[in-house]
Amino acid sequence: MELVDGKIVMMLPRPKISHARVYGRIYCNFANYFKGKKCEVFGGNMDVFLDEKNRFVPDVMIVCNPKIIKEDGIHGAPDLVVEVLSFGTASRDRGKKKDAYEKAGVKEYWIVDTIRKSVEVYLNENNHFYLDNVYEYMTDEEIAENAALPDNDVNKVIVNNEIKVSICEGLVINLKDIFNKI
Repeated sequence: MELVDGKIVMMLPRPKISHARVYGRIYCNFANYFKGKKCEVFGGNMDVFLDEKNRFVPDVMIVCNPKIIKEDGIHGAPDLVVEVLSFGTASRDRGKKKDAYEKAGVKEYWIVDTIRKSVEVYLNENNHFYLDNVYEYMTDEEIAENAALPDNDVNKVIVNNEIKVSICEGLVINLKDIFNKI
């Protein structure tokens, strides 16, 4: 269960395999990068105590302040939080939880959609999230088809299959690493 704006919200049944694959891959990418570094990566069943009204269980998070890491969870704002949408969680993840993360000072917030194969990246500036980018996964075939379109074709899109993580210079996550077999 989570505590959202002072109300207990029961977590839904265990996530689908696509949810587990995606958050597991994001966790592994982060964990490999941060091995031996100051920041730590947490995933799965770790509580985040933002304030007296908000206790969440994000899918993945990066914490660079060791003072907020306690035995029972994270007490304060992680630097980066990832929420992978599940059935019934989209409005909460994009609404009250996003607002609470923003207010608490989370620097970067990802909303991952396994159906659309997309990642919305929000960055916090002056305690206000703004949408930095929406990354949409394209297969190699879709990338090739897109490249073959004339430059003036309205259907041609700018392909951006890499997320540059703002809180750590040099950390880039490839969408193929996240959405393979989804």
